[in-house]
Amino acid sequence: QVQLVESGGGLVQAGDSLRLSCTANGRLFSTYAMGWLRQAPGKEREFVATISRFGGTTYYADSVAGRFTISRDNAKNTVALQMNSLKPENTAVYYCTARKQGITTTPSEYNDWGQGTQVTVSS
Repeated sequence: QVQLVESGGGLVQAGDSLRLSCTANGRLFSTYAMGWLRQAPGKEREFVATISRFGGTTYYADSVAGRFTISRDNAKNTVALQMNSLKPENTAVYYCTARKQGITTTPSEYNDWGQGTQVTVSS
């Protein structure tokens, strides 16, 4: 099991950029695929991005592809989500997630979750 702590959320204007970071407290960080999910008020939790154990493979939700970039640093036990050209519809609580079995785009298949960080994009 790995413990995850997110940071970097905040209030920004449409078109701005924001970088979320997640630090993992646990051994063998490189054995986990990592992901970012989000949940907007009144909506179900949805997939945003995922990255494989050594960063060789990434997947993005269609709605963020080309604007968001996921990356990881296994030496520092961190994963980041760079978000550019933010839109009001990107407003949500963003969660860092981990999965021992490898990457997935299905939110329910992630095993470990952080507490979430709020991202609010004003128009």
